[in-house]
Amino acid sequence: MKYILSIACLLTSFLANSQEQNLYKFSLEEAIERALDSSYVSLNAKRDQAKALKQKWETTADGLPQINAAVDYEYNPKLIVTPLPAEIIGGEPGTTVPVSFGQKQNMRATASLNQLIFDGSYIVGLKATKTFLEYSKNSNEKTRLQVRQNVVSAYASALLVESNVNIIKNNATTAKKNLDETQKIFENGLAEQEEVEQLQITYQQVNNQLRNAQRNLDLSKQTLKMVLGLPVNADIELTDDLQTLAQQQLADFDLLESQLQLEQNVDYKIADNLVQQRTLEWQLERSKALPTLSAFANYGTTAFGDDFVFLESDTQWFQFSTIGVSLNIPIFSSLKRAKRTQRAEIAMLQAKTDFKQSVEQIKLNFNQAKSDYKFALENYQTAKANLNLAERIEYKNIIKYKEGISTSFELRQAQLQLYDAQNQYLQSMLQLINSKTSLETILNEPDIN
Repeated sequence: MKYILSIACLLTSFLANSQEQNLYKFSLEEAIERALDSSYVSLNAKRDQAKALKQKWETTADGLPQINAAVDYEYNPKLIVTPLPAEIIGGEPGTTVPVSFGQKQNMRATASLNQLIFDGSYIVGLKATKTFLEYSKNSNEKTRLQVRQNVVSAYASALLVESNVNIIKNNATTAKKNLDETQKIFENGLAEQEEVEQLQITYQQVNNQLRNAQRNLDLSKQTLKMVLGLPVNADIELTDDLQTLAQQQLADFDLLESQLQLEQNVDYKIADNLVQQRTLEWQLERSKALPTLSAFANYGTTAFGDDFVFLESDTQWFQFSTIGVSLNIPIFSSLKRAKRTQRAEIAMLQAKTDFKQSVEQIKLNFNQAKSDYKFALENYQTAKANLNLAERIEYKNIIKYKEGISTSFELRQAQLQLYDAQNQYLQSMLQLINSKTSLETILNEPDIN
């Protein structure tokens, strides 16, 4: 019996630990850290940056020594026959004799060394790799800022739905209580059936809202798990609450007074990178009109015979080698190079125009984000005050209804007004959190490193 109890305790402990391991608990900051480190988007952004580093070395390696080796084997079942003048072997003048040159089998092993000495496009390519690395770094930074913003939005949205579920549960409890009391009064002949029906409509609507909110809660948490890089069927618990997060967003005067530093904005840096890239592409096309100079060295050995004797120790091998330089001078390409250069120049001018547009767009986005944050602050205070008023109005109407001063229709209107105020208050908190996050993103304020 003791043995069975011990096994049962061990199994219970194992299951409890297993469930605990499958439960993820996150505050907002912990969720952001998780997403920046392990979300699907963050992982691929890191890989993009790693690919850029590999690509830099690929370009650099083009100007370093290139060594290649080759082994060639040939078998000629029938050798080529060449007619030669017969007199070389003492034959009659004016006649020919068929002669075969070569051996049926031959093998050749070679090694070659190539070194680029001068190539204008290579020099430009090295500059382009530095710009591309900078672009990859800025692109990764933009991705991380977007990941943070997405986490804040998804986390706050999940908290909103969670808060909404709790509020609707309380509303349903109150609506059920009012309905039950009115039903008893009706059964005692002190109220009309319409009074019951009005409250029954409210109760049914609240129950529908509750079921829908519970479904939305599951979906909102699944969305958050996707953003965090977690399986959608994992269990997750949010340790922050919406009201606390909203309170943390209240009038950040340093943020409201912040001035836009364009050089710190990641979209500005990316737009500048694109101008540099288009400029280097233009220079690359121009450099293709310059000569290229390279050096090479070859060394090899060859053997031949009528039979396959290349693996035998007494086979005679003949060595050969070559050293030289190669100068390639572009002279005329039927204006192909000129048109490619002109096309690259047009692309560069387009990038410069896009850069100017991006600067103005960033300024507009900053002004819009600051305005949205100020409005969200005002809207939050108004929604909070309206909620307090709606709660008092509903409470007064409940008392009036119980005392027979007001009708169930008036009570229902007061309750609907309360439900709307509750929803507006929740939405104002979400708007406050998201608007501040957007402003921080434009200013590149968050620490995402």
